[in-house]
Amino acid sequence: MPQIPLHYVDLRTFCYATEDEKRVEEALRTFLPDGDDEPFEIERTESEGHYGDRILVLSARVENADDLRHVLSRLADLERFDELIDELDERVTENTELFLRLDKQAAFAGDVRLGQGITFRGKVEAYPAKKEQAVENAETVLERLRDRE
Repeated sequence: MPQIPLHYVDLRTFCYATEDEKRVEEALRTFLPDGDDEPFEIERTESEGHYGDRILVLSARVENADDLRHVLSRLADLERFDELIDELDERVTENTELFLRLDKQAAFAGDVRLGQGITFRGKVEAYPAKKEQAVENAETVLERLRDRE
């Protein structure tokens, strides 16, 4: 994949008071590249739920082309990959952002599935910056991924 038509990918998940923080981090790391010397940086922000319970927000921004390739290669493992390509018009916003929700439980087990728990937001390159162009660019990169399998 010579060119990646994404500016960046943001991955985010919540760790609720009833969850093990290390397991939630491990689920998020399913999509992140392994660092050579140190693990990929995950930002932690504490928040509070409606009843005062602690909620930890774990997030990471991937901007480097090689790291973006890694994240995209993990998406290629989706069982319903062709369905994802068919739904691009609904998953890309007018701001040229591609949104996916990934299954946090499956990610903890090392699997990649659409579901609940981890939010994937990718800023798609599009010139001009129009939804139609972003959908076309996202489709191109995802089809390249599929064809490599």
